Amino acid sequence: MKPVFRLVILLCLMLTGAINSFLGARAQSVKSRPPLRTTEAATGSSVLPELPRAYLNTAYVEPTGRNYHVGQGGNLQAAINAAQPGDVITLQPGAVFIGNFELPARSSQANSASEWIVIRPAVSDYCLPLPENRITPEYAAILPKIISPNATAAIRTRPGAHHYRLIGLEISLADHVEFNTGLVLLGDGSGAQNHYESIPHDLIVDRCYIHGHKSANLSRGVALNSAQSAVIDSYISEIHGIGFDTQAICGWNGPGPFKIVNNYLEGAGENIMFGGADPSVFELIPSDIEFRGNHLFKPTHWRVGAPGYEGKHWSVKNLMELKNAQRVLIEGNVFENCWGDAQDGFALIFKSVNQDGTAPWSVTRDVTFINNIVRNAEGGINLLGYDTDQPGGLMRRVLVKNNLWENIDGTYYGGHTGRFVQISDAPDVIVDHNTVLHSGTVISTYGNPSQNFVYTNNLSAHNEYGVKGDGEGSGNPTLNMYLPGVVFTKNVLAGGASNIYPPNNFFPAVLEDARFVNADNGVYRLASDSPYRLAGADGKDLGCDFDALTKALHKNVVLRSLSRTDQSLKILCGRSGIVFPPVSPR
Repeated sequence: MKPVFRLVILLCLMLTGAINSFLGARAQSVKSRPPLRTTEAATGSSVLPELPRAYLNTAYVEPTGRNYHVGQGGNLQAAINAAQPGDVITLQPGAVFIGNFELPARSSQANSASEWIVIRPAVSDYCLPLPENRITPEYAAILPKIISPNATAAIRTRPGAHHYRLIGLEISLADHVEFNTGLVLLGDGSGAQNHYESIPHDLIVDRCYIHGHKSANLSRGVALNSAQSAVIDSYISEIHGIGFDTQAICGWNGPGPFKIVNNYLEGAGENIMFGGADPSVFELIPSDIEFRGNHLFKPTHWRVGAPGYEGKHWSVKNLMELKNAQRVLIEGNVFENCWGDAQDGFALIFKSVNQDGTAPWSVTRDVTFINNIVRNAEGGINLLGYDTDQPGGLMRRVLVKNNLWENIDGTYYGGHTGRFVQISDAPDVIVDHNTVLHSGTVISTYGNPSQNFVYTNNLSAHNEYGVKGDGEGSGNPTLNMYLPGVVFTKNVLAGGASNIYPPNNFFPAVLEDARFVNADNGVYRLASDSPYRLAGADGKDLGCDFDALTKALHKNVVLRSLSRTDQSLKILCGRSGIVFPPVSPR
């Protein structure tokens, strides 16, 4: 640990006995939110996806009840059992609590703002990152440690539990544990949770450091099988397994709404997934999912044969997968590193799957993927209407707009695809204003046709095949067979042939002819003399609007969690001039 940071921690600990306020919380459904709302429909008959109908307000409210303090060696479960709505449980900084702790149900109070039971460290608020700033492992010295000694969760909810907020906790498993089913289980993913009345709700994981260790097979960091639940400003890492799927966050048996904002998410299988197992609650679809400002990352030392490979062949799949989800907003995230292993290496997979054949209502629909960066992957996005022979809904209404796809390289990351979009039997998909740096096919399609497909204002190389369907030639033959009624206009396909594509597209010899500001240094904004400035069907620049992208990324780790704010440190440390050192995800 750096000396400067150690000194700040000591100052924090000195303030432990001087705490005079604690942060509570209130999560409630609201009908509006500040983040971007894209209503600019691309030309054509496709229907824009519906945005979430409800969003969670995770603003803090001061608890009004009793304070239970638990020190090293104290009985944490007894404190949890005794706590009532409005109480706060403060834990000794750095203390270790070993066990499988449960959050029981409580009776509701008239005022939901005072219902919360808060579990947090006994330190000044200024010793933690301020709200909307992400925790990092460098805070571990002052975080109380909740440690599972076995294969069972460190923290789990009981049926009907509600209004718990976990703040500033380190949650992990003991060093000797080589397998664990999940560290934080919010709700029950099994058949025991088979009706809405038993589903836990109003649960917040806030600025928590949740992690496995380098040798452990760990199924997931957080299971979201609950209602009105949030994971915010947290750091989830070392989630991996050999021969089975693992996720930083996964949900399949909870209705939502969910708020997953400003987290670092590291998982080998899928960094984030909804679906993957059948819900036991009848007609349940995880719904109204706000996923913003997260950094999804797979360390390259997990990749067999890569420099620094650590010798454990964890099963790697993708960065995000939706199998059963609706009304999902994915905005302002960075998706980084994915390669061919247990799958072909697509960064994103959206599809409808009735996984085990017992949930025919399963469907993925109404997904908005806007203002994100996807980099260093074997493939871009795979859109699949059906994936099994089991009856289920048809995936539809997906908007992929204003994203940067950088270094989508099939040769380097696995030798299979390098594809930007792969699509089959997925109606009402809009792909608009994307800047794509990739090595393979622009659009690959097969199977049943995808109706009402719109592809407009995108900028990429054509590469060898461009738009290519199974058994059909590139360009118009594929568009006519697999994408009937397609709107395909105002796209750059550098190196392609204009005679095999619809009119009103652009075919410079090489992508560099688009004239980026500084492509060698990763600046793909169009230069002022680019022939594709203001050339879009909507009068805007072709490709990504980097002003909008930068604005949406303001809560991402790249811009938000590099250091503490000066103001908090002035309050904590006076005029000492101490500042927190910059930190990074790895």
